[in-house]
Amino acid sequence: MASRMTRRLLVPLAAAGVLGLALSGCTGDIAAEGPEDCSPYEDYGTFDGEEVTIGGTIQDEEAERLEQSWADFASCTGIEIDYQGSQEFEAQIAVLAEGGNAPDIGIIPQPGLLQRLAQAGFLEPAPEQVEQNTDEFWSEDWKGYGTVDDTFYAAPLMASIKGYVWYSPSQFEENGYEIPTTLDELDALTDQIVADQGGPAWCAGMESGEATGWPGTDWIEDYVLRQAGPDVYDQWVTHEIPFNDPAIVEAFDSVGAILKDPERVNAGLGDVSSMLSTSFGDGGLGVADGTCSLHHQASFYAGFWPEGTNIAEDGDVFAFLTPPAEAGGAQAVTGGGELVGAFETSDAITAVLSYLSTDDWANSRVSLGGVISANTGLDPENAQDPLLRQSVEILQDPETTFRFDGSDLMPGAVGTGTFWTGIVDWLSGSDSQQVTDEIEASWPTS
Repeated sequence: MASRMTRRLLVPLAAAGVLGLALSGCTGDIAAEGPEDCSPYEDYGTFDGEEVTIGGTIQDEEAERLEQSWADFASCTGIEIDYQGSQEFEAQIAVLAEGGNAPDIGIIPQPGLLQRLAQAGFLEPAPEQVEQNTDEFWSEDWKGYGTVDDTFYAAPLMASIKGYVWYSPSQFEENGYEIPTTLDELDALTDQIVADQGGPAWCAGMESGEATGWPGTDWIEDYVLRQAGPDVYDQWVTHEIPFNDPAIVEAFDSVGAILKDPERVNAGLGDVSSMLSTSFGDGGLGVADGTCSLHHQASFYAGFWPEGTNIAEDGDVFAFLTPPAEAGGAQAVTGGGELVGAFETSDAITAVLSYLSTDDWANSRVSLGGVISANTGLDPENAQDPLLRQSVEILQDPETTFRFDGSDLMPGAVGTGTFWTGIVDWLSGSDSQQVTDEIEASWPTS
């Protein structure tokens, strides 16, 4: 969830008659004067009065910023872009497509959903210009997330980096704590804080309605990638190795050494069980008020701190990436993002898709605040705070190993099902082997 919070924060609402929603929740039009200079948009053509509809999970302030990001493009090309954000987008988009009621374009928040839509024949292959832009501005890994059965369908849009550990720079300075460079050093720092503070070092919240448990899956994914490496990570999410492979059990045990240890967690909130009743959004706020020292959460958590919180290396809060297993190890990060695919074709749709895949759009949107992108043409200085600028630089670094959030790549029955509920069972007392065995047994056989 870049600042849109990822799909996990937007659990579909169970409501009667939802099939008739056709993606309700439009944010409304953004009033804006036309740009003085339309020359940057001349190559897209003119489409006076033509409408292009876009659907997605992005809502509220983030949706307003999204609409603002393409306002000049729309004004200059004459395309009326109607964006509608809905909590039901993921749950209902296939039904809408089946009935011929899908929006022209979908901002799809997970590769697994994109794959299902493409294989069902609902998505159109990406236009040539979109693929050219993707080849220019995105890595092969990112292009791969928009490719299904060797056909390219969707360009990436925004991104987030997971696996950040939020902390208080003043507390670290006062106590002489140093940013850890290995997982062992992270464990040692944890123990040092416990000894110095006389209580748990970590705070966490796992509650998220029907999606309760998802923050724990992010922990596991970070440790699989760092301890076992990207090849094993890829084999895990595609089920080339079973979910209960020893490497995955090891990751659960390593994370459990923090999350299941009452001496290490849950600072300022309660015992281990309190994580399951604490909202993920509230879970780390103790870092800012001094009741907690460490909190594991994505770059998008920057939007959860109280108004006026200074996010900087010498500010109220900042974050470091979960370190590699070995000193000097390659930078490996997990993250999320959106993919932009089309359910219909027209010249106006092609123009919109092409613009959204450019560095021009990425710079426009990121400069408005709250999000980042892995687009290599993005100027990191356009990000609104030092952490987001750092995140852009990490994503643009060719030496960085990036892997999409594992549960977003797994079949829905596992990634947004038994993996989430398995975390709840695990934190409630089940051991790592038992939980991974149960998740493995739930993996679809076809």
